[in-house]
Amino acid sequence: MSKLWGGRFTKETDELVEEFTASISFDKAFAKEDIEGSLAHVTMLGECGVLTSDEVQEITSGLHQVLHQIESGTFTYSIQDEDIHMNIERALIDAIGPVGGKLHTGRSRNDQISTDMHVYVSRKTKGVIDLIDQVQQAILKQADEHVGTMLPGYTHLQRAQPISFAHHLMAYFWMLNRDKERFQDSLKRTEISPLGAGALAGTTFPIDRHRTAELLGLHAVYPNSLDAVSDRDFIVEFMSHAATLMMHVSRLSEELVLWSSQEFQFIELDDSFCTGSSIMPQKKNPDVPELLRAKTGRVNGNLLGLLTVLKGLPLAYNKDMQEDKEGLLDTVKTVEGTLLILAPMIETMEVNVDQMEQSVQNDYSNATDLADYLVNKGATFREAHEIIGKVVLYGLEQGRSLLQFTLEEFQQFSPHIEEEVYDLLDPKAVMNARNSYGGTSEIQVKEQIQLAKSHVKA
Repeated sequence: MSKLWGGRFTKETDELVEEFTASISFDKAFAKEDIEGSLAHVTMLGECGVLTSDEVQEITSGLHQVLHQIESGTFTYSIQDEDIHMNIERALIDAIGPVGGKLHTGRSRNDQISTDMHVYVSRKTKGVIDLIDQVQQAILKQADEHVGTMLPGYTHLQRAQPISFAHHLMAYFWMLNRDKERFQDSLKRTEISPLGAGALAGTTFPIDRHRTAELLGLHAVYPNSLDAVSDRDFIVEFMSHAATLMMHVSRLSEELVLWSSQEFQFIELDDSFCTGSSIMPQKKNPDVPELLRAKTGRVNGNLLGLLTVLKGLPLAYNKDMQEDKEGLLDTVKTVEGTLLILAPMIETMEVNVDQMEQSVQNDYSNATDLADYLVNKGATFREAHEIIGKVVLYGLEQGRSLLQFTLEEFQQFSPHIEEEVYDLLDPKAVMNARNSYGGTSEIQVKEQIQLAKSHVKA
């Protein structure tokens, strides 16, 4: 089969070279976008008088025939035609004859693939935004039900202060909300059209690049043809935001794994999101959050791979840039799959309220409140901190929590401690005392949830 670009060559392409350089095995993922770009391009060529109305109609009809074959699964992809562009153009010429060859007037595969990917990334970005929204709604559902549920808050994975479980969950809501905003903001740099930039320098034909951008739903046009065909910043940005998103998912997944362990028993994941052991019949393994942690690594790797490909490329297009696609496609698949499974897993998990609340009853997570109590009695915070440190040490030696102290024992360390301290040290009181904006009190958490609901779709 002769190449559509083969006029200058005297030899057939080596079979090994064809296999090594062909991208059709993966860039067929952009078939729909490629045809959308071609439909916009041929419409514009007709409006600018480069093609006749009959030619435009014939090519348009042929492109729809090819699209139907692709969507119905009857299209045959050929490695000899290298990529999605040549495969579609070959099929178009087979369908309508030589007039199909006029479609490529005023463009190059360089601006064509860049256009395909701009449209694809725009579409996938909007899809990821919607999926993040679904995870946020699942978090909100659990948070709504557990505003008053207490669990230990941790720093250094050591118990720190009792907090609302809803408050803990909402921390992830806001991480995801920033992820969503980053993806939303990236659209203004993604929805830019390179179509008509040609191979690198533009074209001699009287085309209208703004018109093709309009037809493709892209809000702007690259003002520099070299930049248009060699820019992959928008893919780097998508993959960077995806890596940040997956990092947040991984942190949440780590907590789900910990919380569902026998040592914590704070939650139980639904059976439909867990697996068993081939040898130990008692096991219920949190495989889904474990895999979500692991898949973060492949998304990070895809980002680093693309940055490495691009770092030394001179302008304009280089074949190296073919390596931008597989990492992007894998990142899209990974992120979409992650968010699709994360939302229902969160929504269906059971919260062991009694276990969570029991865990804050017999520890020293109320020690800061005892120090604050002494500050209100006139001590400096540093003086109070030292006194309560000694109180905690005494409690550890005696094997008792603060609420198990007698008043006489407290007064050995400070005569300013009075009977009222027991109400203050109750874990629920400790939690609700943090009533500053963004704090963990039930009042603040309820206000936070109301604010959060304005950030998700109805």
